[in-house]
Amino acid sequence: MNNDDLRIILNTKASLVVIETYDEVRALNLLGNLFRQERLAAWRWSATEGIGHLGFGLQMGDGQKCFKPEEVLRHIKECMQASAFVLCDFHHYLDEPKLIRYLKDLALQETRHKVILLSHQLSLPAELSRYALSVSLSLPDEDEIMAIVREEARSWAAENKVERIKTDNLTLQKLVENLKGLPHHDVRRLAHGAISDDGIISESDLPELTRRKFELMDMEGILHFEYSTAHFKQVGGLKELKRWLEDRRLRILDEKSNIQDVPKGVLLFGVQGGGKSLAAKAIAGVWGLPLLRLDMASLFNKYIGETEKNMREALKLADLMSPCVLWMDELEKGLASDGSDNATGKRLLGTLLTWMAERKSRVFIVATSNDISVLPPELMRKGRFDEIFFVDLPDQETRTMIFKIHMKKRNLKPEDYNIGHLAVLSEGFTGAEIEQAIVSGVYAASARKAQVDQDGIEQAIVKTQPLSVIMSESIAQLRAWARERAVFAN
Repeated sequence: MNNDDLRIILNTKASLVVIETYDEVRALNLLGNLFRQERLAAWRWSATEGIGHLGFGLQMGDGQKCFKPEEVLRHIKECMQASAFVLCDFHHYLDEPKLIRYLKDLALQETRHKVILLSHQLSLPAELSRYALSVSLSLPDEDEIMAIVREEARSWAAENKVERIKTDNLTLQKLVENLKGLPHHDVRRLAHGAISDDGIISESDLPELTRRKFELMDMEGILHFEYSTAHFKQVGGLKELKRWLEDRRLRILDEKSNIQDVPKGVLLFGVQGGGKSLAAKAIAGVWGLPLLRLDMASLFNKYIGETEKNMREALKLADLMSPCVLWMDELEKGLASDGSDNATGKRLLGTLLTWMAERKSRVFIVATSNDISVLPPELMRKGRFDEIFFVDLPDQETRTMIFKIHMKKRNLKPEDYNIGHLAVLSEGFTGAEIEQAIVSGVYAASARKAQVDQDGIEQAIVKTQPLSVIMSESIAQLRAWARERAVFAN
């Protein structure tokens, strides 16, 4: 929202306007400036200060402050001079029938007054929504963000009596990119935070800044910021997937490339414990991008329309955090096609497909699924994802790598063990099952107050009944499906 947007609002017949923003100060400044230019009497109201002067007009006496919501609406209704009234945080009172009626009466007066409801979040009752016009504050573009950062830098330098802060053009540009999607006051706060600790804007400031940015946009458990990512050296096997991703790394990171050519994402399916989740973390870690995990199960809400709203809000936040990796874990939990008339699931799918087709942001999707057969065919058609990868059980070479990775994580020296024999003995094991065999060996040795030995790990392997045996039929079906429709990641 800028002054041009507000002038359009003033020229319409809508008397009731809703502005949702956390940046109340900027909204009031914009409105005040416009009303002064238009020489329109303007007032601001809050429950703590009552009515006060905002734009052009006479100041109200102390006896007419109208602290109560009903008093201010009665005052507006009785006011003879066409004026603008900005009511702050009025969302608290929109469940009172008499106040709703007052607002409706004012809305029906059309051009006489402009009543602006200014809150961080506001949902009008049904009887008011058709009479109201809703606008939002425009977010700062790159030039505005750069100007704010430079202003904060000059301010810090002057306050600390130094010539200038230390940075370089590349890091400064990355900082600006990371601050996109935030309102002006949040850009200023985070820019100040990045500068104030040491007077330097460096690469080390960016992860913390990204974390704080996400916290400002918290999705209350639906979308999670994954603080710990991984590297592909922590992932055994998956050679084809690694090669595919490496070919596309520069394209996803190149801000100047055509958005139509930017990789969209991958779908990983396979046996539970095969490394799909670790691969998602590794993609973000290797590319140096924020990792957001969408909890599909937590999207669902008992109220009609809320589930789709949760999905839209999560996808909107991913767009604002871009470039980033969006990890949709266990996709089938939210989008399984079971043949029933699941209206909520279908609307949720429609919301996701629309966003996937129309998004203009650099959000790379990593969707994981344990049972791809239950996913709706609309999601599987060519073009939704760049590629579908099947994560099979690890072969002997990969199992050897996995043993080494998990031993090193526990400060065990792989050269002290016969890894080749362990790899043969664990045929049919997933990566997670190999890790648990090592963990069991560690526990057994700790109980005996002894060193972890070869025999302890072998015993743990022998005692484990792997999923490849328990779910042999299901795995065979997955492999058969993958041979015709997917690329093997190993």
